[in-house]
Amino acid sequence: MSNKPKVLITGGAGFLGSHLCDRFLKEGYEVVAMDNLITGNLANISHLFGVDGFTYVKHDVTNYTFVEGRLDYILHFASPASPIDYLKLPIQTLKVGAMGTHKILGLAKEKGARVLIASTSEVYGDPLIHPQTEDYWGNVNPIGYRGVYDEAKRFMEAMTMAYNRYHGVETRIIRIFNTYGPRMRLDDGRALPAFAGQALRGEDITVFGDGSQTRSFCYVDDLVEGIYRLLLSDYDQPVNIGNPAEISILEFAEEVVRLTDSGSKIIFKDLPQDDPKVRKPDITVAKEVLGWEPKVDRKEGLAKTIEYFKSQVHGVPQV
Repeated sequence: MSNKPKVLITGGAGFLGSHLCDRFLKEGYEVVAMDNLITGNLANISHLFGVDGFTYVKHDVTNYTFVEGRLDYILHFASPASPIDYLKLPIQTLKVGAMGTHKILGLAKEKGARVLIASTSEVYGDPLIHPQTEDYWGNVNPIGYRGVYDEAKRFMEAMTMAYNRYHGVETRIIRIFNTYGPRMRLDDGRALPAFAGQALRGEDITVFGDGSQTRSFCYVDDLVEGIYRLLLSDYDQPVNIGNPAEISILEFAEEVVRLTDSGSKIIFKDLPQDDPKVRKPDITVAKEVLGWEPKVDRKEGLAKTIEYFKSQVHGVPQV
C-alpha cells in the first residue's frame, strides 16, 4: 500500500483538471483523475498514462461515486465551464453543480478527506461593485441563459458550507476568475481561444458588444499555485484567485492580433444576455492568507498559449 497522500480530481481530463493532475503528481501525490469526458479530453492526460501513482476513472459524478481505499483530498472541478458548453448542456451543468457536489461532499465525509470545490467569479454575476471582493453577494439573473452556470456554482458553495458547518467536513472554496493556458479547447467559446483560433485561421475576429466590457486574465500555472496553497491552508471561506490586471475585450482582441501576426479584422456582434460588463478580482485575501499573487504577466502567458493554439490549428497535438 502506498504511503503517498491520495487526491481525487474530478474533471481531471479538463483544461484545469489536467494541469492539477500534473502538479499533484509532481508534488508526490497519488492522483485519481475522474471525468465523464462530456467536455474533458483524454488527450489532456494521455502523457500521464503509465505514470506511477496516476489512475484515470471514467465516471459521471452525479451518480454514486466511490474511490477504493484511503482518500486524503478531493478537488471538485467537474463541470462545463465555458459559455458554449453550459448553454449547450444546461441540465448537465445544473446537475453536476448540485447532485455532483452532493455526491463529492458525501464521499469527503465518508473518507474524512479535505475537499476543495471550484467555484467561479460568475457567482458575482454582472457586478455592481468593482473590483469584486469575496463578501459581495452578487447580481445574478437566476432565470437567464447564464443562470444555469451561475446558480449551479452558488448552490455548490451553499452546499459546501452546509457540509462544513453541519457535518464538520474540511472544505475549501476557490472563486476562479478568467484563466487561460495550454489545453484550452479552441472551440470552447471563451475569449482567448475564440480570438486566437480566428486570428490563426485568418478569419474575422468576433467581439461582442462594443468591446468595452473588461476581463482579467490569469495564466494557468498561477491559478494552480493558488489552488495548491488554498487546499493546504487552514482557511475555509471563499477565496478569489485571478489576475487583477484588467483589460477591455477590444484591447484584448487587438493584442491577440498583434501576437499572432494576423491580418484578421475585428467585427462586432450583439452582446449576449447578462454578459458581465466588468470583471476584476480583489485578491487581498489571497495575498494575506495564502501569500499568493500572480507571477506570469499576460504577454508571457499569451505567447505560450498561442504556441499551443498554433499546434492545434495546424493539427500537431501538444500537451
